[in-house]
Amino acid sequence: MNTEPPKIEKYNFGTIVIDGISYHQDIIIYPEGVYHPWWRKEGHKLFMQDISPIQDIQLNVLIIGTGAFGMMKVPENVQNEIKKMVKELKILKTGEAIKLYNKIKDQQRVSAALHLTC
Repeated sequence: MNTEPPKIEKYNFGTIVIDGISYHQDIIIYPEGVYHPWWRKEGHKLFMQDISPIQDIQLNVLIIGTGAFGMMKVPENVQNEIKKMVKELKILKTGEAIKLYNKIKDQQRVSAALHLTC
């Protein structure tokens, strides 16, 4: 079993490469693997039920990638609920979210929920 967290190698609008595998739909990366495809109740609005795949995982940081142009919104009530689950919540455009994930993935238990398009 691979004990290293997944590494994001490349991201372009609509495509992400993680540990040599290309994904073309939204994903959630968690310390032990990748949840794919990641479907949400509404494409451009995050609900708590949308992050159910990682709700029972002990995390220090949750990074939410809101898309290349930041089109996915994370309502304040959802942000407040997430903050009860993790020590730190970061909401960034997907390109910036990926940079942060790769920077901290080896130091902290981190998950990244990434919208790959708009």
